Amino acid sequence: MTFIRGLKQLGQDNKPCVASIGNYDGVHLGHQYVISTLLKHSERLGVPSTVITFEPLAKEYFRPNSVQRLTTIEQRADLLLALGVDQVVCIDFDADFAGYSPRAFIDDILIQGLGIKHLCVGDDFRFGKNREGDFALLSEVGSDSGFVVTAHDTFEMNGLRVSSGRIREALAQSDFSLAESLLGRPYTIQGAVSKGQQLGRTINYPTANIVLPKMLMPINGVFAVNAKLQNGERVAGVANVGNRPTVDGKENRLEVHLFDFDRDIYHQALSVSFVEKIRDEQKFDSFDELKAQIQIDAARARVILSDI
Repeated sequence: MTFIRGLKQLGQDNKPCVASIGNYDGVHLGHQYVISTLLKHSERLGVPSTVITFEPLAKEYFRPNSVQRLTTIEQRADLLLALGVDQVVCIDFDADFAGYSPRAFIDDILIQGLGIKHLCVGDDFRFGKNREGDFALLSEVGSDSGFVVTAHDTFEMNGLRVSSGRIREALAQSDFSLAESLLGRPYTIQGAVSKGQQLGRTINYPTANIVLPKMLMPINGVFAVNAKLQNGERVAGVANVGNRPTVDGKENRLEVHLFDFDRDIYHQALSVSFVEKIRDEQKFDSFDELKAQIQIDAARARVILSDI
């Protein structure tokens, strides 16, 4: 299983294959349904399965900070590979790629780069310069070039389409239960623990700090959370997502206070799953006021998590 970053990394070992193209932000149940279909085509034809995705997302490239991202490209790749996909190809969405004609995309990437045998896309899929390419063009070229194009069905739950947009809406409303049902897992942020200002230690509330990627996050505030350490151990806690206005923070961070825990986990991977929102992030007039509020937040998180 391989993560390929950039078209220049494609070689003979990456073809032929069957493939699906999409943003796959969140790798939710709808995406997982498409992947299950892709894997069946892979097994039937005896060639590797491939997901083609983009970084940044097309909407982000044309309108920066317009999309609240559910996953980083690294998370997307990890989740897709865990589902059994053989290779994830991430195309850098830049000015050169935005100028690709639809036919050049098909010829250079799908045929020459990946040796496509079967392609799964949505029937409303658009691609190439000015979004001029569509399903009909793919099917036409495919019939002439020896690959088959099929449209994947819309995946619904309770009569409603499962989509990244619906998950973003659920997170905006702090409905983590709905987000979990659509994702097929709890909404989670993961990253490496780095050293912060260590102000939490001065008030007996040390935190594990994760510097968040430079992308628009779908949540902000204080939350009851469950964390998974690099060794697989699970620890309950309370977390803040934001830029820490009381201490004039400049970068977006996830800060997690792990309950009844005092071990060095710097530089280790940490996965934080969100259970319930406690309050919005706010700026306090003094550090003492912040300390008092943290104590209230921690007590509230313990109650929330004890009821699960």
